[in-house]
Amino acid sequence: MPKALIIGAGDGLSASLARLLAREGYAIALAARDIAKLDALVAATGATAHACDAASEADIATLFAQEGDAEVVIYNPSFRTRGPITELVPADVQKTLQVCAFGAFLTAQQAARRMIPRGAGTIMLTGASAGVKGYPQSAPFAMGKFALRGLAQSLARELHPQGVHVAHVV
Repeated sequence: MPKALIIGAGDGLSASLARLLAREGYAIALAARDIAKLDALVAATGATAHACDAASEADIATLFAQEGDAEVVIYNPSFRTRGPITELVPADVQKTLQVCAFGAFLTAQQAARRMIPRGAGTIMLTGASAGVKGYPQSAPFAMGKFALRGLAQSLARELHPQGVHVAHVV
């Protein structure tokens, strides 16, 4: 049975993808900061749930040690802080960048380490319109999503010749 790992699972896009992949015969592993919110999705898809901070190198390494043989890895976490540039809290801006971009790097690195030897796999990074066009009072989110898009483009060019498909989905 093929496996899919969805990091940043919630009730939106990731839930739709989990239900679709489950219908297509995938075993699903869901990861989120708060797994209690996943109870209904776990029940509906037969998924396993894993507590994971997507911006934590240790949490991502542990998650991949448990579920790393997935054919499909989807990175969907997000953290937003909004406001005028003059009033943003630097720690919140840093957290936005850590979750949106650095966590995607950690995830892609772990996934690639497992997919390259197999010569197959798919890594999907979920973006946002803010990764194409910045909006007022949303600079940190735009920074994170622009970085995520750049990561996806670089990885696609690097990993495609090795049989690993990388997609950036807005």
